Amino acid sequence: MSATLDLEKGCTVDELLHGCIEAFDSEGKVRDPQLVRMFLMMHPWYIPSSKLAAKLLQIYQDSRGSETSSLQIKTCHLVRYWISAFPAEFDLNPELAEQIKELKELLGQEGNQQHSSLINIESIPTYKWKRQVTQRQPVAQKKRKTSLLFDHLESGELAEHLTHLEYRSFSKILFQDYHSFVMHGCTVDNPILERFITLFNSVSQWVQLMVLSKPTAQQRAQVITRFVMVAQRLLLLQNFNTLMAVVGGLSHSSVARLKETHSFVSPETTKVWESLLELLSSVGNYSRYRKRFAECVGFKFPILGVHLKDLVAVHVALPDWLDRAHTCLNGNKMQQLFSILSELAMVQSIRPPFEANPDLLNLLMVSLDQYQTEEEIYQLSLQREPRNKSTPSSPTSSTPSPQPVVIEEWASVPKPKPDQAIVRKHIEKMVESVFRNFDVDGDGHISQEEFKIIRNNFPYLCKFGDLDENQDGCISREEMISYFMKSSTDLNGKMGFIHSFHETTFLRPVACRHCKGLILGLYKQGLKCRACAVSCHKHCRDLLSVECRKRTKSVSLDGPATLPARSFSFSLPRPGRASLRHTEIQEESTQAVEDGVFDVHL
Repeated sequence: MSATLDLEKGCTVDELLHGCIEAFDSEGKVRDPQLVRMFLMMHPWYIPSSKLAAKLLQIYQDSRGSETSSLQIKTCHLVRYWISAFPAEFDLNPELAEQIKELKELLGQEGNQQHSSLINIESIPTYKWKRQVTQRQPVAQKKRKTSLLFDHLESGELAEHLTHLEYRSFSKILFQDYHSFVMHGCTVDNPILERFITLFNSVSQWVQLMVLSKPTAQQRAQVITRFVMVAQRLLLLQNFNTLMAVVGGLSHSSVARLKETHSFVSPETTKVWESLLELLSSVGNYSRYRKRFAECVGFKFPILGVHLKDLVAVHVALPDWLDRAHTCLNGNKMQQLFSILSELAMVQSIRPPFEANPDLLNLLMVSLDQYQTEEEIYQLSLQREPRNKSTPSSPTSSTPSPQPVVIEEWASVPKPKPDQAIVRKHIEKMVESVFRNFDVDGDGHISQEEFKIIRNNFPYLCKFGDLDENQDGCISREEMISYFMKSSTDLNGKMGFIHSFHETTFLRPVACRHCKGLILGLYKQGLKCRACAVSCHKHCRDLLSVECRKRTKSVSLDGPATLPARSFSFSLPRPGRASLRHTEIQEESTQAVEDGVFDVHL
């Protein structure tokens, strides 16, 4: 880094810009290429490209004179470096390209032909073809359960063509796509990145369908063995992204639940499979994968979801600016983001060391367009091996074929008994919110008048005397907690402490309701409740103390009127504030969710 800048302590945009200009000599040689490249790549975090171009023009104009003529030529060298290092930015940003053309014309008008010749905006290649995304529409009666490619290609060939397919899609992703994803937290208006994620999910889904397309357990076991061989080949090719997609498909619940099928998988295949699971485990923030990926040389394909998680984590954890006035940028954050993005850019510069058949690639794309929903795939899994299916050794010759299981049947499985420690933790939060909202005089007890208000909003509460154990005319926190703990078994149907979780793919960063950490990745990152839509990490499932409540109408202290159906819930207003407007209720609801305030539903 430039000796005049201390990025750890922070600096202004102007200071960093002048540091980049001074990194060039009059001949165009750059003494600190890392600083220059980092600033040109990361500047959209702090200043729009159009404003940066305007600053460069202003610096050139202010540098007229014999004493500062060297600053003009250095500024032109920085613009030239910007165009050569990031040509796509100028091709996809017409406003920026016009500004650079104006600068070149100004140099020509002033007779600075030497300076003007350094800026060549016309030679920028077009990147519009890379940004074109074809939209495929599901075709009626297009239900492929087999794939000729899968049946006829060797495992190595299949792995190579999958790698070419993903690399071709990955090469279209530009720095602007990562920046848009991190800043917006989703793939909205980001079709290239969204298409790559869709391709990843399609591979995982295709793996599931290839397994479930076989009618017998032995045939399904053969498909699983085949895909484990494909996964082995992907590991040798250092394609960790497609490897994660294949492993994700085989470990999905629709395949993992097939006990009879897995009984026909050989111990050798199972051993290889377990080693792949261990390599791709999320333990230690994917420490095993990160170590293996760092050791790879030549062509290597990262798990994009892991690195997107790193980008979002750094962006959320560190502020862009070190001061409230937004003048001193966070150099530490800039360096960390630049390190992650540079590694992804390096991957795009190395092509796969093997060739692929274009016709086979097109056929493979067609095979991956399946259009089945997760529910349809899981229903197919239940048809292959129903839950009540007899073991292979049991006599089943006289047993009629089971009827297809509908979604409602497998979704309504009996709930396990709740952990009492979690139940108590939730009840304590609920009681605390009740006292915070209804203990008007702040004496730490609920009087009979205050209880009447609560009783109207808690349909499952009994008489005042049922909670007032010591009959002193008021209810303490301990008495209310004791009542709910004793009644938790009877009230469990109404106070749903147990969630109906299912694996979910989140297309935007979502916070875990238990640990507040981000749930990131590309496929099946976490769990989401079917009833109340609460989300959490898989490892936080048993620790979550948030009550499960279906998204239905909410009650109000004003009377029987309810909110519109799309307004799912709101926190109870304090007595004396029953005339809150709808917007105020929504604002209080947001804070209530964060504070763990009890929501009232019927």
